Amino acid sequence: MPQAHVDGAADEGHILAGYQVVDVNVNFYDGKMHPVDSNDISFQVAGYWAFKEAFLKARPCLLEPIHSLEIRVPEDCVGKVIGDLSSRRGKVVGMEAGSRLEIVHALVPAKELYRYASQLRSLTGGRGLHTEEFSHYEELPAELEQQVIESARKARSNH
Repeated sequence: MPQAHVDGAADEGHILAGYQVVDVNVNFYDGKMHPVDSNDISFQVAGYWAFKEAFLKARPCLLEPIHSLEIRVPEDCVGKVIGDLSSRRGKVVGMEAGSRLEIVHALVPAKELYRYASQLRSLTGGRGLHTEEFSHYEELPAELEQQVIESARKARSNH
């Protein structure tokens, strides 16, 4: 079967919540062409539905982007900053003492960083600074995944 037909089912995305399917390898085997009742469109349709069925049985998951943060804060603000990171589903992965500021290294879901710079200024009296960059993807927690899937279903049903 031509690879483009499988890619079409994977790119379509609405199988789970409207997002593109990634990191999947599919092998079709044991397909046979019969001159009377086989044609290209039959193979395309069969491949599309076979992919969808196999995909759902494989327990797919949604991934979320995780950002790496380096946060420079005065020593007296470290506790407040770490508490705020925890409330954002962040994980502190290291700390070090800088010359005048403490440096906190953390991994935080990108979704949870909305207005982070403003919150950091508020927590530190304007003395905290941070940098962030994309780090990797992680599996979305099950309860949040269900919320995203339900929102996508509602959005599709309204169109």
